[in-house]
Amino acid sequence: MENKYVKYLRNETLPTEFCVGCGCGTVLNLFCHVIDEMQINPDDIITVTGIGCSSWIPSPYFSADTLHTTHGRAIAFATGVKVMKPGKHVIVIAGDGDLAGIGGNHLIHAARRNIGLTVFLVNNYIYGMTGGQVSPTTPSTVNTATTPYGNVEQPMQIAELVAAAGASYVARWTTYHVFHLKKAMKEAISKKGFSFIEICSQCPTSYGKRVGKREGIDQLLDFKENSMNIQNVSGMREDELEGKYIVGKLVERNRLEFVDGLLNINAQFAEGVR
Repeated sequence: MENKYVKYLRNETLPTEFCVGCGCGTVLNLFCHVIDEMQINPDDIITVTGIGCSSWIPSPYFSADTLHTTHGRAIAFATGVKVMKPGKHVIVIAGDGDLAGIGGNHLIHAARRNIGLTVFLVNNYIYGMTGGQVSPTTPSTVNTATTPYGNVEQPMQIAELVAAAGASYVARWTTYHVFHLKKAMKEAISKKGFSFIEICSQCPTSYGKRVGKREGIDQLLDFKENSMNIQNVSGMREDELEGKYIVGKLVERNRLEFVDGLLNINAQFAEGVR
């Protein structure tokens, strides 16, 4: 019997090229389930991505119209798509290096403008595809290919940054929390405005070997044992949260969506001309 979710994938690209134990397969699997359960026609979806391991989730694997763009520019391209096609679900799936590193400025201002994009940032804490360089989210205790003698950089708290910038919906989950993550993906896609989920994902090939977790299951167990719901961390000291994954919904609010604002201006201008 054929799996009913295969219809959402490009058959000629299967099996995937993801490393054994990589979390990107989990994210792709969940994304297909979400689209199916929400009964969204893939013709109404435009996915946008940049460069990196997780960028393969929408391109080439997910079967929908896709922009596979230059490194760090996924949100910039997605903004143009949303302005021209406001009725489409414009969904960005890319990694921490792409969206928070070279693309960090686009991420901040898209959240500030509250552009109607859904962004799934797959955070594997390293530049996985290009040799294991330090990324904006790499913990300061972890040496990488570009920090072999010590990492003096403090990791960026991406979800908190996006929430502070003004996004309508922000959450963080891990690839261990599959049911929570699936629910959050549905909420993000349904929410008006800029929606963002940081997905903490295992990378045994480039990150795991540097922290003594060479199997995907090792990092999944780490997610399981060291995750704390955001509702339970109020008042805790920074040192008490060291090495913990703060998961849950950070913010959900209603703000004017960017494209709606543009359409309002257009309507006012047209009325003035008449």
